[in-house]
Amino acid sequence: MSVLLLPAATPAAPARPIPAVLGADLQVPVKGGRLVPYANLDYAASAPCLEPVSAAVAAALPAYSSVHRGAGYASQLTTERYERARHTVRAFVGARTDDAAIFTRNTTDAMNLLARCLPEGTTVVVFDTEHHASLLPWPNVVRLAPPAFPGEAIRAVDETLAEIEGPALLVVTAASNVTGELWPIAGLAHIAHRHGARIAVDAAQLVPHRRLNLAALDLDYVAFSGHKLYAPFGAGALIGRPDWLAAAEPYLLGGGAVTSVGADGEETLWSDDPEVRHEAGTPNVLGAVALAAACDALTATGWTSLVREEERLVTRLRAGIAGIEGVRELSLWGPDHPRVGIVSFTVDGLTAREAAEALSADYGIGVRDGKFCAHPFVRHLLGTSDGGCEDGTASAVRASIGIGTTDEHVDRLIEALRALATQ
Repeated sequence: MSVLLLPAATPAAPARPIPAVLGADLQVPVKGGRLVPYANLDYAASAPCLEPVSAAVAAALPAYSSVHRGAGYASQLTTERYERARHTVRAFVGARTDDAAIFTRNTTDAMNLLARCLPEGTTVVVFDTEHHASLLPWPNVVRLAPPAFPGEAIRAVDETLAEIEGPALLVVTAASNVTGELWPIAGLAHIAHRHGARIAVDAAQLVPHRRLNLAALDLDYVAFSGHKLYAPFGAGALIGRPDWLAAAEPYLLGGGAVTSVGADGEETLWSDDPEVRHEAGTPNVLGAVALAAACDALTATGWTSLVREEERLVTRLRAGIAGIEGVRELSLWGPDHPRVGIVSFTVDGLTAREAAEALSADYGIGVRDGKFCAHPFVRHLLGTSDGGCEDGTASAVRASIGIGTTDEHVDRLIEALRALATQ
């Protein structure tokens, strides 16, 4: 099919100022009826929309149409935008030229798709520190205890893979959604490949904060979500080696994935292209456009300025929390281990929900409370099956920062926690 070409991408421009997020001026009510500026410290759950992302979606809407099979101008234009988005997302993670880039709903959807594509008899190795998206989809799994230090993680994987016969896949996070700590994915990839295994990385919490180069790290698969990458339009991606994906049954059975549907009793033929094979039905075109726009915006801003600002803010936050008696930060590998802008903690005398509700109602601060879809890990960090909480919730509070976080947001949280801890 002939596809209308958009203008070619221009060479990379010098780094731009950090883009703004929508909702930065949101006012929220607190007790007493006052309105205060919202301190959004819940980026790890879902990040706000970047202004360039909103603009890209608005620009695509007037010509929105079906993709891949329409002869009309709008359909061809929309198809070009969708496929260019795929190219942008693939480049954003430094994928190899032959890697497939499949649009999904989110990281959970991507990991479930990969689980459906594993060769028969594949054993999956995963740590109990994982988000449920990476912990639960696998039919044949070996779960490893939380490692005491990064080298122990590598040793545990080495010993476990040495005992596995047949195909194997290591699944690991790049950055913990509970503590923000960075995992040694390059070392783990090396060990996996030494045993003939593959590695799939949950990069949902990494890619909003750090540059990822799939090819340089020698990763086999990477999954992430748009809603954590400032593109909350319902799209994510699974990117990686095409062979397992092309050989598996289609993730969804329907139009687009099929090349020929025979008469009754005749064989149905599916596309050999994994990107087509696993994207049956009308895709989330605007989600893909939004995801690509976020990738472009972060790349154009430049990772140096983004990382420098985040590290300054998270250092300020952690130092403030460390100075409050009765507030304890959760960590797997200690306070000096590198991390992204995620800090989880408990407050003596309060359940996580009580602390989060007070922060919202009294101070206009949005945080997350609970087990963060990582129940085994949170129980491990809290040290007991019930977390020491009177209501048995084994929960914590999580503050997470990103583009749009300010010094005032961080300082407001610190002062609020200091007040709560002394009640």
